[in-house]
Amino acid sequence: MPDTHCPLCQVDAAEILWSDAFCRVIWVGDADYPGFCRVILNAHVKEMTDLPPAERQRLMGVVFAVEAALREVARPDKINLASLGNLVPHVHWHVIPRWADDPNFPDSIWSAARREKTTRALPGDLQATLAARLAATAIGPRAGLLPPFTPPHTP
Repeated sequence: MPDTHCPLCQVDAAEILWSDAFCRVIWVGDADYPGFCRVILNAHVKEMTDLPPAERQRLMGVVFAVEAALREVARPDKINLASLGNLVPHVHWHVIPRWADDPNFPDSIWSAARREKTTRALPGDLQATLAARLAATAIGPRAGLLPPFTPPHTP
């Protein structure tokens, strides 16, 4: 059930790259980290271990599919996966392409910058290309990666 005070329970359709009844992949739109995405569980759940094992696996399957698509489309030097939730206690994963010359590398993107911003030559349609890649092959029952999600029944 959504929490009206939780920013991750609020859905902005403009940011969505892919979604189903279980979770969504959003485009963060950070100019310093092009391709930065979040995988957000649609249900308001605080911790991964609050999910049944099959749902944990399903969510991680989506995280890994986003990572694979970003590696293919953006060709970063590294991908960072992070699940913090200290400020927003709602299960979500950050999937962040990193380059050795980005402002914070090798530290986290939340650390103090080590260098000036770098201009990166990436496809101008990176967001659309990533969305198409996720829709076509990476995620969902049609791709065979994940079984169809059936929301739990509430009495």
